[in-house]
Amino acid sequence: MKINYYVALATATAIGASSYATVTHADVNFLARDFGSNVDSLLKAVAPLLFGFTPIGKSAPESTGVYRTPIQSAHRQVRLAPGLSVQYLTRDAADSTDMMAFFPQNNPTHLITCVESDLEEIAPGKLNPSVQRIDLATGAVETILRGMNGCDGIRATAWGTILATEENDDGGAYEILTPLLVSNQSVIDRASGQTSDPTHIRKRIALPTVAWEGIAVLPSGVVIAGDELRPGTDVPDSDGGAILKFIPSVPFSGTNAIANLDQSPFAAGNVYALQVSCQPDVQQYRQGCEVGHAAWIPVGAASARSDANAGGATGHYRPEDLHQDPAYRNPEVPDAVRVCWTDTGNEQAFNYAEVVCAVETSPLTALADDRTVVVSRFIEGDRDFNSFDNLDFQPHSGNLYVIEDHPNGDIFACLRDGKDRDLKSDGCVKLLSVKDSSAEPTGFIFASDGRTAYLSIQHSDDTNMPDLDDYATDDVLKISGFQLHR
Repeated sequence: MKINYYVALATATAIGASSYATVTHADVNFLARDFGSNVDSLLKAVAPLLFGFTPIGKSAPESTGVYRTPIQSAHRQVRLAPGLSVQYLTRDAADSTDMMAFFPQNNPTHLITCVESDLEEIAPGKLNPSVQRIDLATGAVETILRGMNGCDGIRATAWGTILATEENDDGGAYEILTPLLVSNQSVIDRASGQTSDPTHIRKRIALPTVAWEGIAVLPSGVVIAGDELRPGTDVPDSDGGAILKFIPSVPFSGTNAIANLDQSPFAAGNVYALQVSCQPDVQQYRQGCEVGHAAWIPVGAASARSDANAGGATGHYRPEDLHQDPAYRNPEVPDAVRVCWTDTGNEQAFNYAEVVCAVETSPLTALADDRTVVVSRFIEGDRDFNSFDNLDFQPHSGNLYVIEDHPNGDIFACLRDGKDRDLKSDGCVKLLSVKDSSAEPTGFIFASDGRTAYLSIQHSDDTNMPDLDDYATDDVLKISGFQLHR
């Protein structure tokens, strides 16, 4: 069946019965045999108008042997949508390079990256790299900080610092002042937060101790983040990871970078966990209450995970990346924000993952029984699209790009919710697939123009590759050619 039939039927449905003459009864009967599959085909056919690229069909096949080599071209790393181009930003990023942040936020010159590696001494007196900067013009890589345990979540702040966090059960949060000038510093003691340069790098004990990954840092200093915890991890039948909020004691209200870390809103504040209710006028919670009205319950910063579980905070299956939706606006509530996060799930158990979104109408408050949040499911996974990890909103279009957390992982692009009756994405198509079966995609992030993105190819078998700075390396790709048609 020709694609123009799909387009004709969709057009006829949208603009009125008089256009049905373009489609025969036989065409309609054919479409009706498997309407869902035909809707998928229609989405792929019109994807260039909605996403600015033609989707790929199948994922990359499994590779055998050691795939990564020093002479490999960038296009050998990924199966990519036609019309897009790929090149290396660098092949020298530290092994397990994960999430990234542009710095400075305006007119960035570097990517600041988290290296999700375990704490270890890689050479006498030298700890593992944890935070690095990558020059966007040259690809040159320099290590800023060493000695964190599993650095993953990382964001730039409105006051000119970097927040770098650990994805570990006792994960801490470190704030870095002037990250383009600091080099080869170390976390000396994770428990106490001692660093080799406390003037420029400080552990923020006012923020929760959890397994960090996704983070939204609002200009006020409010932080919304998830605890990447699998249900049943601590004890059988225990809840999964909570969504947490940090409210600073002194919100940031300036426009310039701070001069010292004492001025940061991360210096002091309170922590809360999100509790979704099944009732409009009372906080009823626990099983069955995953979407709907929600309120924030107080938890201790150092005991956030156990307090959230004991207090009835809503648990999720490994909440991973979380971003603020930059396109969300509520004219009636100017301070309202929308954040979305991935719950990775377990594809072997047919728990295929989901993207959940929450609208918070009062970021700087967290009053008892004050339900300021509404939570809804935005994307549900399936047999082909699952194990969600990272995500990022494309600037200007508002489309959401979701990255799979497994070998040969794919990246899907998903539409915003339109004016239909549901609250979900209007559809997703496949953008990219990693060719190396020992590797997975991660850290995907768009430049501010929405036309260029960066991606780390993580966990490759590096047998063929030389070490750099006493450590294995990862490739960071630059993908260009995205269009903004919607």
